[in-house]
Amino acid sequence: MLQLSNFPRMRTLASIEDAYQLCRQITAKYAKTFYLGTLLMPAAKRRAIWAIYAWCRRTDELVDGATAAITTPETLDRWEKQLESVFAGEPLDDPDVALVDTLKRFPMDIQPFRDMIAGQRMDLYRSRYETFEELNLYCYRVAGTVGLMSTAVMGVDTEPYTAPWKRHQEIYVPTSEAIALGIANQLTNILRDVGEDARRGRIYLPLEELALFNYTEQDLMNGVVDERWCELMRFQIQRARKFYAEAEQGIGALSSDARWPVAAALILYSQILDRIERNQYDVFSTRAYVPTPRKLLSLPAAWLRAQVL
Repeated sequence: MLQLSNFPRMRTLASIEDAYQLCRQITAKYAKTFYLGTLLMPAAKRRAIWAIYAWCRRTDELVDGATAAITTPETLDRWEKQLESVFAGEPLDDPDVALVDTLKRFPMDIQPFRDMIAGQRMDLYRSRYETFEELNLYCYRVAGTVGLMSTAVMGVDTEPYTAPWKRHQEIYVPTSEAIALGIANQLTNILRDVGEDARRGRIYLPLEELALFNYTEQDLMNGVVDERWCELMRFQIQRARKFYAEAEQGIGALSSDARWPVAAALILYSQILDRIERNQYDVFSTRAYVPTPRKLLSLPAAWLRAQVL
């Protein structure tokens, strides 16, 4: 899916509209739950989120996609140079056209994008994490950063600050909550994909926590599901839910037109944890997913929750 552009640009790029449609297609194909949440957003914000997701997906493909075996640090160096070109307003391929337009409409800091590339660098040289502190850094880089990017698009509620006695107060931006939502989503991905990652030789669960439950790397590689594993997974799920709870506290600070889609995305993604529990924590032979009818039934509840946060 991903091809790095050659410098300098030698071909005619897609129109802005076609570029956004390409980003929409990428989002719909690879992030069905996330895509459903974007459909609840106003058109301009929806398109911007598609452009951000497409860039994030293409970044992830460098280390997890079909050409991952030939990705080197130099590959990521070139990708970062292409990012800098985007922020300079000079797209080098079709999806970049949409991101350049998004940056004009919703100005953002380049640092979260750089941090995400740094997360992909971690995947190049390590396949284990000894502590949660190490894993948490990885989760921030590859997913917490998405929360920061998205907040620039979602916007914050300035209405509470219009009263004369509040005009000099600093507007609250739910930065830590946005990061928490990204980390919660990544932890959910890790728990859902334990078996898939193991088959690629990767273990993201902190090794010291495996040891805490007397569960070994070899047990994980063999897909052992016993009481040790179930207790370990209960511990991991509880932590992920704490991140979701922290993230939820920031929804009320968002612009009114962003609260429902963000609440919906939070609820829909956290339901994957429910499915893991229903599957008796077997993430080795059964993939946890939320059926579409269940997702649709969750949307009214998400709307109600967004009204009271």
